[in-house]
Amino acid sequence: MIEKLTQDAVALLRDMVRIPSVTFGEDAVCTMLAARLLDWGIPCVRYGNNLTALKRGSGNRTLVLDAHIDTVPAAESYTRDPLDPGDDAQTVWGLGSNDDGGSVVAMTAAFRYFLGRDLPFHLVLALTCEEERAGAGGSQWLYGSEGPFASGKLPGPYDVIVGEPTGMKAATSERGLLVLDGTARGVSGHAARNEGVNALYIALEDIAALRAHRFARISEKMGPVRLNVTQIQAGTVHNVVPDSCTFVVDVRPNECYTNEEILEELQSVCRSSLTARNLRNRSSATADDGPLMKAVRALGIESYSSPTTSDWMRIGTDAVKMGPGESARSHKADEFIRVSEIADAVKQYIQFIETYGNTLE
Repeated sequence: MIEKLTQDAVALLRDMVRIPSVTFGEDAVCTMLAARLLDWGIPCVRYGNNLTALKRGSGNRTLVLDAHIDTVPAAESYTRDPLDPGDDAQTVWGLGSNDDGGSVVAMTAAFRYFLGRDLPFHLVLALTCEEERAGAGGSQWLYGSEGPFASGKLPGPYDVIVGEPTGMKAATSERGLLVLDGTARGVSGHAARNEGVNALYIALEDIAALRAHRFARISEKMGPVRLNVTQIQAGTVHNVVPDSCTFVVDVRPNECYTNEEILEELQSVCRSSLTARNLRNRSSATADDGPLMKAVRALGIESYSSPTTSDWMRIGTDAVKMGPGESARSHKADEFIRVSEIADAVKQYIQFIETYGNTLE
């Protein structure tokens, strides 16, 4: 049965690659996936371009298999057609094959495996949209106050496996993302007469202070909070002292701080005004005593701390990030995933789901 599920998963992935599904344009691929689920006897509910399916079990917990169906735009350096999966028996090529189609189809196969089996928990398949652009209509809505979990249409409390290309290692923590826009204010003047207050110099002093700043709370899983200044802009002509300078700070929080705390601490060392683009992209860490972490340890799955963000930061409950493929292939030209990686993922997801159930009994 697992071999047939894997074959179906690979065929489904090839069909996904053929359909353009760049973020905010997932309608066609969502329609195809909904039809395929129904063909396999899986009733599903569509919310915008999100799909959910529920396999009811016993008990009062829910395990969610969550993977996203959208892609980034194709890189200009593709040497292959990004919408052609190819016919190689060992490899599926194309945009979204690795990120995140491999997780979508492997999770769907694992969900199908348990349709006729009793489980001591409820199992949900969630195929979500808008992940690559952190859109408001994807996981942010699905797990939010207006979504099906909050309304009781899907049962909780729930734990989540976030499908992302991790080589089926378990990311048990994930750094958040806090982007700050800095603005230094000065007074314009003629450069030849050394007039005014140079906003660029104020910004440079603040950037030096940011580089030198160290946060006291260091995570055992993630290490310290990290930051980099990645952009700066000032001046219009060579002979005018700039009265404004803007810069961008990319901050990667650990779970020891809220984004609000980080913003307040950094503002205290700067004359420039710092404004957060949003404060929602928090860091995450799997609970050591929860059933997800117990299943990771029971199966001896290698764990690590992920430097990249995902829908995990929008879920708001215990989760682990784990999926087929490799993160290094994501968002690059000539994206691919190996058929063997999908096959291994189907088996490991099934083992993980069974082990998760054992931790509850």
